[in-house]
Amino acid sequence: MHASLLNLTRNWVATLVGVVLAASVAHAQTDTAWPTKPIRLLLGFAPGGGSDIVARLIAKPLGDRLGQNVMVDNKPGAGGNIAADMAARAVPDGYTLVLLPSGHASNAAIKKSLPFHPVNDFAWVSTITTYPLALAVIPNSPIKSFQDLLQRAKAEPGKLSYSSVGVGSALHLVGEWITSEAGITMTHVPFKGGTAPLTELLAGRVDVMIDTMTLTASLLKDQRVRVLAVTSPKGGSRLPGVQAVADQLPGVVFESWLGIAAPPGTPPAIVDRLNREMRTVLELPEIKDKLIGFGGSPQASTPAEFRARVEHDIESLRKVATQRKIEAE
Repeated sequence: MHASLLNLTRNWVATLVGVVLAASVAHAQTDTAWPTKPIRLLLGFAPGGGSDIVARLIAKPLGDRLGQNVMVDNKPGAGGNIAADMAARAVPDGYTLVLLPSGHASNAAIKKSLPFHPVNDFAWVSTITTYPLALAVIPNSPIKSFQDLLQRAKAEPGKLSYSSVGVGSALHLVGEWITSEAGITMTHVPFKGGTAPLTELLAGRVDVMIDTMTLTASLLKDQRVRVLAVTSPKGGSRLPGVQAVADQLPGVVFESWLGIAAPPGTPPAIVDRLNREMRTVLELPEIKDKLIGFGGSPQASTPAEFRARVEHDIESLRKVATQRKIEAE
């Protein structure tokens, strides 16, 4: 029996070694064989917006690292959910990726139902950048400061309007959070992203634009807008003369993010390769400098860290939506 047990143990060890070697070979083959054709990077917003700027910024160097073109494919609508749903249903072969904004979490927080699971139906690759949101007006706006905005909105409920990139987006949720916390009423004007919010702001048809610092920072440099406040932590605004929303409304803090995900079931070797290459891209001085110039903080993550962040944001924003009585759709 001792000999039989020894043979059984040897067979088990040999089998285990074979499995490990086979997995290693499969990993190596997947890692070296992929990609052999261009990769599509889905984006749930129209060209010209903050997410689009970042998507196109990282697509070229990421493609250079992978040896294939990474092509941005704009699929605007439903607060980014059209692109997210396409990614969740795509073949998990590494040739379809999606750039998701923090609005992905806010959508999940307030929607009654989604055509996909906001966490489990994605293979999380890495975050790209984090940044506060900004409340901006045209340079000659009669609204001179964030405090002035609150006072005017309180004096004339519903007269002032603010834009977002869609109902259920992070921008919308933060806007509702601010109005609820301040005890004011403003009219929400949703768009599908792109340059529409800016166009309407410049035309005077919207009073305040809530958008990412990715877009707002470039507009600020060109003096096309004036920033009233940012959603950084209290005292954490990096813009001279601009306060944080939390300086007036303690606790109203929101750090947005952008990141890359893939369809569920994407081979771990491909996810790991993407993560490695994204880290390298985000360390490139020209990419890092541009992301900082856009008002963001370049920040890669592990796939597990990205997933945990999404889960945390969904839970936190769901509490905000409930507390602020924001109706789910």
